Amino acid sequence: MSAKPEQSLQLWLPALAHFEPDHPLRDWLVRADRLSDGHVGYLGGLSDYFPGIDASLPAAAITREFLAGDAADATWLSADPAWVQPDMNGVRLLACGQLQLSMDDAQALAEPLISVFDEAGLQLKISTPDRWHLKLPVDTALPSFAAPEQALGEDLSQHLPQGAEGRRWRVLLNEVQVLLHQHPVNAQRRTQGLAPVNSLWLWGGGSLPDPLKSSLHGVISDDLLLCALARRVDMAQQARAPETVAAASSGWLIDLQDLPASEIASHWWPTLQSLLGRQSVVLHFASAERWQRKPWHRWRIWRGAGR
Repeated sequence: MSAKPEQSLQLWLPALAHFEPDHPLRDWLVRADRLSDGHVGYLGGLSDYFPGIDASLPAAAITREFLAGDAADATWLSADPAWVQPDMNGVRLLACGQLQLSMDDAQALAEPLISVFDEAGLQLKISTPDRWHLKLPVDTALPSFAAPEQALGEDLSQHLPQGAEGRRWRVLLNEVQVLLHQHPVNAQRRTQGLAPVNSLWLWGGGSLPDPLKSSLHGVISDDLLLCALARRVDMAQQARAPETVAAASSGWLIDLQDLPASEIASHWWPTLQSLLGRQSVVLHFASAERWQRKPWHRWRIWRGAGR
């Protein structure tokens, strides 16, 4: 990255294409300085703030340690509640996590799965309603599992572990899907117009890594993995709220990349406009584009001509 995070407030945003031409943020980009691109996507964006992160990140161990503090001396695999749906071309992953589950419903859904995992030598842990983890013996060898962002909307067959080493996991996942298909909780969810939880998405396997590094001072986010990474470097974390965003300062990261651009305009823009007007801000879009906006850039009136 050409601009160091500690020199500016960092603002992580959805892909630029999601911002309509009349979105208020577009006007601020006209007078900003274009920087070199960052990385694309969720894990790519995280790597811009925590160097060394890639698709092999042991997200399961990191998030389990953040939530429960017991991730050491084991291998972990995320097993997040998911919604998959068959179509003419296969079975697609439509959602992973954020399925509006209560803890009671999560535990009820998990109950018939526990014995299946026990027989396979795995322990199922319900860390939060949306975040489930599998505990494996330390140094368990794992095949490559795709992160949710890599598989959302796509055919599962393209992203499940392949070959002989993946067969065990494909068979296990099939058993899980059979048990969840007719689960009473899913029958109730259908009557409520909610998506069924009819699969688990396995990803982020590995053991707790050595401490990471970052030049950030703190993060404002509701994202579990981002907050867990911040904890790993002993960095301050704050929940995303108008008051915490309004008080953000140089070296902090404000995470809005999971929000619709329309919500950023309707709910967050007054606060963001104030921030952009008084301090240097690097705007980092999930599609990799990056700009730096400084308070004195408002005098670049000629850049807005003709808009």
